[in-house]
Amino acid sequence: MAINWFPGHMRTARKKAEETLANVDVVIEVLDARCPAASVNPMIEAMRLERERPALKIINKIDLAEEGITQAWLAYFNALPNTKAIAISCKKVGDSAKVLPAARTLAPHREGPLKRFRVMTMGIPNVGKSTLINALMNSRTAPVGDEPAVTKLVSRYNLPDGTWLFDTPGLMWPKIELESDGLLLAASNLIGTNAYINEEVATYLAEILLDRYASALAKRYAFDDKTMDELDGPGVIEAIAVRRGFKAKGGAIDYEKASVTLLNDFRSGIMGRMSLETPQTRETLLAARAAELAEEQAPDA
Repeated sequence: MAINWFPGHMRTARKKAEETLANVDVVIEVLDARCPAASVNPMIEAMRLERERPALKIINKIDLAEEGITQAWLAYFNALPNTKAIAISCKKVGDSAKVLPAARTLAPHREGPLKRFRVMTMGIPNVGKSTLINALMNSRTAPVGDEPAVTKLVSRYNLPDGTWLFDTPGLMWPKIELESDGLLLAASNLIGTNAYINEEVATYLAEILLDRYASALAKRYAFDDKTMDELDGPGVIEAIAVRRGFKAKGGAIDYEKASVTLLNDFRSGIMGRMSLETPQTRETLLAARAAELAEEQAPDA
């Protein structure tokens, strides 16, 4: 299932962000720690590279992701040119204090009272940009909601240290090339719910959890060893429905309710800290995609 989500207000927001980008020193892109590479917006990357602006990658929501894998992602992003990465939880008191000092290292020329430091926060919807801004402002200034696309306008905030911070709405890009990226973003609640089918996303998530976090899955839903040995992705959804007694009209199994249950349990972190991708799985995925494209473009024998 190909997932794409590009509401009309994002076209206007993209244009405004491009205009504002000319007047900032550093782009702060907020990512989701559970799927850091999938949550990188290639449109944002292209915009900042065109303007030759450095990037501070904020790997947010680290309380929901596996710590060792987050460290691997930090190494991955810090190896990129003109890029620095830090890992935080915007909801944790004190973590936001790491952001501006890290950003300033990317623009050392903006020191002194006559050279106001200017940053722009960017990212896809629901990665935590507004929560970060409120932490930096030490107030509830930016609108926050646990759903994508709460912010819809470009705003400027004057931070206590004199920094100008420009906040952009959550921006998607018109076409998600990798189907798995769309599924990862949907599973992590980073895409509007009208863009995907819960059962398909939950089934994909279940396959990852069976592969990487089987014990946590079994513990959450009280699956015994025999049940676990027989499960695949669709089987997990059915087993959850049976275990919880989810019935649709007429007594049929309610796959929708079971799918939403799994998605909500994952998103809340109730099953533990889970990462949906690693630098290694990302490299394997990109290599496979490159091979597919090469095969498609090769002339007929």
